[in-house]
Amino acid sequence: MRRAALVVFLLMQITLLFDFPPAIHLALATLAVLGVACTAWCERRPFDEAAKVSLIVTLIAAVMAPAVFASRSARGADMMLELEWNDRRIEGMPVDWSASRVRLLGRDGRLWDVPPAEVKSFRRTASQFTSYSLAEMRGQLMREFGHAFDVSGAGLYLVVHPKGEKDQWAHRFEDIYRVFVRYFSVRGLAPARPAVPLVAVVFPTRQGFAKYAAQTGARIGPGVLGYYSPSTNRVLLYDVSRETGQQEHWQINAETIIHEAAHQVAFNTGIHSRSAMPPRWVAEGLGTLFEAPGVWAPRKFPNQQHRFNRVRLRDFQNRAATRPQGFLPQFVSSDRIFGSDPLAAYAEAWALTFFLMETRPRDYAKYLGKTAQGAGGMDSNAVERLKTFTDCFGADLQLLEAHYLRYIGSLK
Repeated sequence: MRRAALVVFLLMQITLLFDFPPAIHLALATLAVLGVACTAWCERRPFDEAAKVSLIVTLIAAVMAPAVFASRSARGADMMLELEWNDRRIEGMPVDWSASRVRLLGRDGRLWDVPPAEVKSFRRTASQFTSYSLAEMRGQLMREFGHAFDVSGAGLYLVVHPKGEKDQWAHRFEDIYRVFVRYFSVRGLAPARPAVPLVAVVFPTRQGFAKYAAQTGARIGPGVLGYYSPSTNRVLLYDVSRETGQQEHWQINAETIIHEAAHQVAFNTGIHSRSAMPPRWVAEGLGTLFEAPGVWAPRKFPNQQHRFNRVRLRDFQNRAATRPQGFLPQFVSSDRIFGSDPLAAYAEAWALTFFLMETRPRDYAKYLGKTAQGAGGMDSNAVERLKTFTDCFGADLQLLEAHYLRYIGSLK
């Protein structure tokens, strides 16, 4: 029985190491010890000293688990591990753990998805997560992208860009970050400070942008000017004005920066979770919300009309006559329309987000909190998504939709 007892002991160490809730830890410990004891009694197999010690220590650890978890909460349960996987060593903070997958937040911000069975070894390296410094990240980015690029910094941002464009990029990203934090702070949400430096990469041509996307496994369509990658935690785009030689196209760059930076900031401040992705309409609704000048530059554009995303508002109102009646439950419970009719999907995502933010900000903040914790997110089924939504906005979706359509229809 020595081997069985040792297995139980190791299992309990893993649950403690990866911050399973105390109740689960205690239940697993009790069931495992009872299972070993019953097996030994049924098979009339004796316990040697090592087996007895392992089981006793396991029970003590289970009883002490609540105190251990409480002390961790006080100091922050964000330890760092080093995993050996796929002939590489990865160091970071475990953000999600199950029998089939480990998600590790790397010190550079990358989210690693590792099958536990393929991990050759792991060890705890620190009791607190520490990202790479801006200087360390800058050095890594310079080595990765080479001499044709510079790396500029502003605040929490590092931006990789073609040489000779030092002043155009980093401050724009940092400005969006500060506006985003202020926007949610005054509406009752407290965005967290990002745990890692934020990185954006600007390519001089679409060809270089598309090549990098292909190398990293991203699928981008011909009209895509930029995107945020939740796995690498980077914004990638290309300089439209540089490629065309027309400075008036800088506005296209600005719109791309605003939308994708809004995604990046949301996923790094706790508004969204990278390990529990929100419904797509929630993510894209916020991205399109920030495209409006009254949102990203409220001091310069203070009126409500400036907070309209005029393109999305026009698309929504043009579709009003053909929009299916009672479409709201289907929209919030499925991402299907983003594949079948992207134009309508983005318009609906903006309109619903704008309506909820303007008229139900507290309920919307509650809903964002639930989706950030994994409730009703992208991996949930339609019933779970709908329940999370109605828990925040009420069960009478017919009445809510009537108010929503009347409100958006009244915007001029």
